[in-house]
Amino acid sequence: MDKWVFLNSEYVRSEEAHLSIYDHGFLYGDGVFEGIRAYNGRAFKLKEHVDRLYRSLKALWIEMPFDQAAFAGHVEKLLEMNEVSDCYIRVTVSRGITLGLDPKNIKGQATIVISTDKLSLYPKSMYENGLEVVTVATRVANPQVLEPRIKSTGKYVCNIQAKIEANHVGAGEGLMLTEDGYVAECTGDNIFYVKDGVVYTPAAHLGILEGVTRGAVIDILGEMGIEVVMGVFTRFDLYTADEAFLTGTGAEVIPMVKLDARSIGDGKPGPLTNKLIDAFKAYVARQ
Repeated sequence: MDKWVFLNSEYVRSEEAHLSIYDHGFLYGDGVFEGIRAYNGRAFKLKEHVDRLYRSLKALWIEMPFDQAAFAGHVEKLLEMNEVSDCYIRVTVSRGITLGLDPKNIKGQATIVISTDKLSLYPKSMYENGLEVVTVATRVANPQVLEPRIKSTGKYVCNIQAKIEANHVGAGEGLMLTEDGYVAECTGDNIFYVKDGVVYTPAAHLGILEGVTRGAVIDILGEMGIEVVMGVFTRFDLYTADEAFLTGTGAEVIPMVKLDARSIGDGKPGPLTNKLIDAFKAYVARQ
């Protein structure tokens, strides 16, 4: 844990940062969050993350006391105050404080927390040898019930349950399907596969989170002249793919070499995936 956190418009010592037991985020999961990666002391895709945060807040009718530019400035100042280079930045905003369910009884403004911490990454061996993934029983939330483009704290109960399932069988990640059995996303990462030189990834309407790293990877693939198709796929498409990989803030780009004990391609990180990993590192360095 670093020395300073941003809490409700003030910078306070981390050991002095406390939340109310009646905070709506704690009581009901009524809030949103963002996980942002910092490289060389700079927040990667900060504008994209902050814009997504504010879209989520607007959808949930949670008001902020300052605009996007001011909020981004607080993130950047916290990085400077904590003198960190490569780290994980966690942003959490809840509706505010009240014991009951009804938001009209909220006292004061939203609860806002920005913190920086060490990165928790996949082991290096998984990047070298690839990740084994298993399909889990827990499905992604139905978009008609919970809008997937809102990165809400409450939504992630499904992802946590799915991760527990994957942990029980020793898998590196868990693949989550839609209610209709289509490929959606993994518990903390977006998923891509390669077939005959074309890259495929699930479309947003299936209930996935449109990851910021996912968007960056799609841009990089475009720069590489590789076609990306967003559509509807089943596990058969993954089983029979030439290669596959996952993307995420913490994971960046990581090869996926097995799904449900079936080898993808030759069971090793594929050439396009390895090329993309190098391209992503170069992309980050020039941001």
